[in-house]
Amino acid sequence: MNGSDYYIPAAALGLAFLSKLPGLVRRWRDPMVRSVAGLLLMAGAGFALAAPPTITVVNRAVGVPNVSAPLVYAINNVFNTFCIVLLAYWREGLGEDVQRRVRRWFAACGAVILLIAACFALGEAPVERLRDLDTHYASTPWIREMIVIYLSWHIVVGVVVPAMCWRWSRVVDGWLRAGLLTLVAGFTFSTAFGLAKAAAVITRWAGGDLDFLSTEVAPPLAGMGAVLTTTGFLLPQGRRMAAAWEAWQTYRWMGPLWRRLRTLMGLPATTTWWEPFGSRLLDRETDIHDDLLALSPYCDLQTMTACHDRALDDGVSPDDAWDVAAATMIALAIAAKESATGSGEESQETGTAALGAVLGTGTRGIARIARQYGALRHDTVAA
Repeated sequence: MNGSDYYIPAAALGLAFLSKLPGLVRRWRDPMVRSVAGLLLMAGAGFALAAPPTITVVNRAVGVPNVSAPLVYAINNVFNTFCIVLLAYWREGLGEDVQRRVRRWFAACGAVILLIAACFALGEAPVERLRDLDTHYASTPWIREMIVIYLSWHIVVGVVVPAMCWRWSRVVDGWLRAGLLTLVAGFTFSTAFGLAKAAAVITRWAGGDLDFLSTEVAPPLAGMGAVLTTTGFLLPQGRRMAAAWEAWQTYRWMGPLWRRLRTLMGLPATTTWWEPFGSRLLDRETDIHDDLLALSPYCDLQTMTACHDRALDDGVSPDDAWDVAAATMIALAIAAKESATGSGEESQETGTAALGAVLGTGTRGIARIARQYGALRHDTVAA
């Protein structure tokens, strides 16, 4: 793998972390939010610091040959720990028992990192190795122990976690099951990375040479494993992302009708962008609701019914025919109000009935009608 093979996934993971940063700032006390952010940060940092060009820069900056090795090992261990912690939060919530176990896992992770650092400090690795440190120093006292500790912890996590995920995936469904199965695949690749490295090291101890397992086979396995693992933890948020996309789509569809009604009523069509998105969506829906009620003397149920029937005759689906009919009636009502051709109480009553059918469709229904309104040729409707 060359530098770009590391930096491209590092950049993608960095962008994912930045997308979570606002939520982290707002909800930094939430252990789940902190864990997701920590996992993304560690995954991205692991790729960036494991790239050969970065290894060279770090070694030169610190002034110690191969100091990048224990640093990358430590980051990978923290990443694995965040994986275990997130799984616990998913399955068991944020109770005190889980928090105690989480503290123990992080304590174990810290102990492993201290052992790795101590072994590196006690050993001697004077020749910088960018790609084959594991096999080059496989028999060097203390450096050998550092490599064994790191790979052992990595393989243990890589075996235990996917087994947990597989058992859990059999009793859940939806986005969570998809995430768990993706985690199984991710940790399978991650375990294969550790086994490939271990096989190369053990072969060195036996006097053989399978270094290609460490330098050529293992890195792509690690890359695929990290990407799949991170994706697996993000997938269960797909339901929330889908809901957020639907809300944004609803808000955008309402735009043309909302702006037209605001202008018609002589009110400003401005948005307070600093408010939460949910508040902006509610405000836009409320404005449309109130402005449409003011159009009731100009609405005509018979016009909407006739338009609905024509749309059905033209082969439009029933749902779309309803939306087109309601949008056409609203467009005609706007044109009538502009020309001040409203009628009396009878028209008020029938218009209110027509609008009641429109407003009764709810937020998503109003958004679909607004979308059809934006697609109408208003000069043709007015004629």
